[in-house]
Amino acid sequence: MEFKQIIFYFFSAVLVFAAAMVITVRNPVKAALFLVLAFVSAAGLWLMLQAEFLAIALVLVYVGAVMVLFLFVVMMLDINLVRLREGFGEYLPIGGLVAVLLVAEMAIILGSDHFGPAQMPDPGSVPAGHSNTRELGRLLYTVYAYPFEIAAAILLTAIVAAIALTLRRRKDTKYQNPAQQINIEPGERVRIVKMRTEKKV
Repeated sequence: MEFKQIIFYFFSAVLVFAAAMVITVRNPVKAALFLVLAFVSAAGLWLMLQAEFLAIALVLVYVGAVMVLFLFVVMMLDINLVRLREGFGEYLPIGGLVAVLLVAEMAIILGSDHFGPAQMPDPGSVPAGHSNTRELGRLLYTVYAYPFEIAAAILLTAIVAAIALTLRRRKDTKYQNPAQQINIEPGERVRIVKMRTEKKV
């Protein structure tokens, strides 16, 4: 067995182990840490496939930003772990059924003649001046320019809709209406009160 295959099986085993621990560990902090391990292992596999940009983006975006934010939120919130474990048995049968179906579908697809060393050979070496980032950018902004812009518009709409649905105005919060502040007479801004002067005794 070649050294490259050993590295591939090592990263694959760590990825499968980390993914299994994410869905089995009850503690959300430990689950998030195992998810970070899964992302790093997937990035290692992408490096072996000579997809350096995707590997770096996975580490920087998901591990460096999303998972740090998720860990920050989980650590700041007071999560009742006992309450989370109460409904675990109720969803276990349907979850197991979905898992079995997913494994069966993946076995049917990946076990067919469409995947294998003969159908998917080694990418091979690339020229010295080759850049995956440049090739990906060229494809995104030339061949797939319109689908890329449509996906960006859909994501922007989803962000605005999520903010609009989750925005709640608290009744005890003091706020000012700029329209009422502008639409006011000068005499209403200052009130002059006349008082009699008093002499010191």
